[in-house]
Amino acid sequence: MTTESDGQNVASEEMGENLEKLNANVAKMEELSQRLVSALAQRESHDQGLQGPGSDVYMKAMAAYITELMSNPAKLVEHQVGYWGKTLKHVVEAQHMLAKGQLAAPHDEHSGDRRFKNPLWDTHPYFNFVKQQYLISAESIEKAIGDIDGLAEMDKRRVSFFSKQIVDLFSPANFLTTNPDALQRAVETNGESLVQGLENLVRDIEANHGEHLVTLSDPNAFVVGQDLATSEGSVVYRNRMFELIQYAPKTETVHKTPLILFPPWINKFYILDLKPKNSLIKWIVEQGYTLFVVSWVNPDASYADVSLDTYIEEGYLTAIDEVKKITGEAQVNAVGYCIAGTTLSATLALMNKRGDKSVKSATFFTTLTDFEDAGEMSVFLDNDFVDGIEREVDKKGYLHSFFMARTFSFLRANDLVYGPAIRSYMMGDKPPAFDLLHWNGDSTNLPGKMVVQYLRDLCQDNKLANGTFEICGETVSLKDVKTPVYAIACETDHIAAWKGSFEGFKKFGSRDKTFIVSESGHIAGIVNPPSKKKYGHYTNDAKMEDADGWMETATFNDGSWWPRWSGWLARRSGKQVEARQPGDSTHPVLAAAPGTYVVSRPDD
Repeated sequence: MTTESDGQNVASEEMGENLEKLNANVAKMEELSQRLVSALAQRESHDQGLQGPGSDVYMKAMAAYITELMSNPAKLVEHQVGYWGKTLKHVVEAQHMLAKGQLAAPHDEHSGDRRFKNPLWDTHPYFNFVKQQYLISAESIEKAIGDIDGLAEMDKRRVSFFSKQIVDLFSPANFLTTNPDALQRAVETNGESLVQGLENLVRDIEANHGEHLVTLSDPNAFVVGQDLATSEGSVVYRNRMFELIQYAPKTETVHKTPLILFPPWINKFYILDLKPKNSLIKWIVEQGYTLFVVSWVNPDASYADVSLDTYIEEGYLTAIDEVKKITGEAQVNAVGYCIAGTTLSATLALMNKRGDKSVKSATFFTTLTDFEDAGEMSVFLDNDFVDGIEREVDKKGYLHSFFMARTFSFLRANDLVYGPAIRSYMMGDKPPAFDLLHWNGDSTNLPGKMVVQYLRDLCQDNKLANGTFEICGETVSLKDVKTPVYAIACETDHIAAWKGSFEGFKKFGSRDKTFIVSESGHIAGIVNPPSKKKYGHYTNDAKMEDADGWMETATFNDGSWWPRWSGWLARRSGKQVEARQPGDSTHPVLAAAPGTYVVSRPDD
């Protein structure tokens, strides 16, 4: 029979064990804190212009705010009274619940925010009070900025974006003492979750040489060439800029005209070959095309002299020539994705000026060629950031992949910065094994001269759209593109907004133009296999004049755009010929796909 004394002894033993675990975890945290200090000390010196917007952003906002205060004080008083009214009303309601002896939250109109999924955010008086006060304040700040007059549109966009970064940073979900999930996990594990979280933080800072960038995916979960990028093929050509991969045929016959795909060099090409079930590369080969893919080098300081001219001469034009030699064909079809699509358009304009008809048709995935409105990315294209980048690459010779990865992450900060940081550092979770996020973290450096040329000439001065872009000894414009073209933009793309893509595409000089809009964003809208039956697409044969008008009269089509595009491409790819095996007598196989450049790291 168990006595009361026995129960007390068991409870005492458990308490003692828990206390020992807690003390051990505290000791581990002290050790990790020393590692953290050491890791932070390894941080390299970088230009301050890369760390945030210039102070003039906020100075302009303050000046506009003060001007409005003087000219229209009633408007600002109305804002303040509205904010105070909501805040005090909520405080009174919370006090009223406590006065009645009810340990419950008052009425809460704020719901649906993914940061506050735990029921305690809605039901517990403490957590609900903190959440509601935060959301009331955030709403008030957003409204105050939105109503400021006297700011240029771009300045207003930048103030709004960077203010939101600050507001999102101060979400109560981002702090241990106001996050019910993290507190509960810490209690349940006797602090072990916090130890593991600190271990994760230290690991991330050590991996980034003193800088902080949260790891989104387990870096050991996938091996490129074994788990990802497994489509059968061979490297058949290599120079200092790229490896050319020819994929093995999966049909007895193929279209006569080969297809060459240029992926962006900001990331790696295997986003189009993650897994067999969603591989665009595999699917294209199965449709009976001879497919070549360019795998760009990941540059270091030795590539400081590489410009867009180099990418075109030693990249695009060389790759096209090699494909022609291997297949014996006089023409190829080409695809460009994102920045590679932008550069493909300049290449086509240059080829037209030179009388080179090597490209039979061209397809553009999520491509901006007119940067009049660069969408959400425009907040990073002002001189404060670009000047900082220019000074950095003048010093280092290249822009480290860390900075581009961080920039893209802050475009979706709650999903790609704060959410993962909470799970990793406060909950102590290991990063998930997620193929898309693994690719997202496998970013590349950019050559110094190229990145400045791209940012200054194309993004800031919009020279390609304006007809003043100088490349490889010629001045080219979008109207110089005469090739039959097909463009796929994505409806919710935050990098290359579909309306911006539309504006550039309609300026092409081609008579044969097809423009479609896929549902979803920059990646999911492109990597959209028909088998998933997930995202549809919009089509419209009307003349391209106004983006909103085009969409209003567009036809929505269920399912992926892949088959529609393949039908268009097939009509421009010639008759069927015997399938081609990778390489030829003058182009021996140099390596199995996905090649060596895709796995090399300049820091190795």
